[in-house]
Amino acid sequence: MLITNLFSAGGVVMWPLLAFSVLAVALIIERVRFWVKINTRQNRVVREVLNLYRRDNIVGAMEQLQKNADLPIARIFLTALELEEPNPEEFRLALESEAQAEIPLLKRFQTIFDTIISLAPLLGLLGTVLGLIVSFASINIGDVGGTRTANVTSGISEALVSTASGLVVAIFVLLFANTFRGLYQRQIALIQEYGGQLELLYRRRYERGDRAYASAR
Repeated sequence: MLITNLFSAGGVVMWPLLAFSVLAVALIIERVRFWVKINTRQNRVVREVLNLYRRDNIVGAMEQLQKNADLPIARIFLTALELEEPNPEEFRLALESEAQAEIPLLKRFQTIFDTIISLAPLLGLLGTVLGLIVSFASINIGDVGGTRTANVTSGISEALVSTASGLVVAIFVLLFANTFRGLYQRQIALIQEYGGQLELLYRRRYERGDRAYASAR
């Protein structure tokens, strides 16, 4: 079936379904690029920063984070490391608060995806119902079995196009939305893990400073 015939058969609801499809594809491309960037660079950056910090090269760690400030984990680390002589509790709170601030970016467009997944099948069903109404309205009781009845049968089959289209859009978006949701949950776990490692290193460094100060006195 040609695209023009498809839209003619599906009726008016095919246009919002097309808009949903275009919007979903654009947002999916943005999310794919976002997650590819994180998954290809994050682990290397975190390892380098933690190694630098472990060797007390604070300046080098900060410079590495600033070079990769487009990564959520880099911004989280920077927020904590830029504090002036915080105690371990303040350091931990800085990590946690900035991690919370990054959550909307990690979950970006999820509400739109959920809306498309919910509305696309309903729009398809609406198109089918409208098509059936038009088809049955053309039935002439005295012409049962005639040409008009054949046209009604053909019209019913065409009306189902909108339902199929709505389901296709919803299934397509659902696959990517669930993938992004899984990546988000994995990223939250990694942020907690990496944040815990940095916090542990900071506590050790803080305690060494306290012991050195006490011995100097």
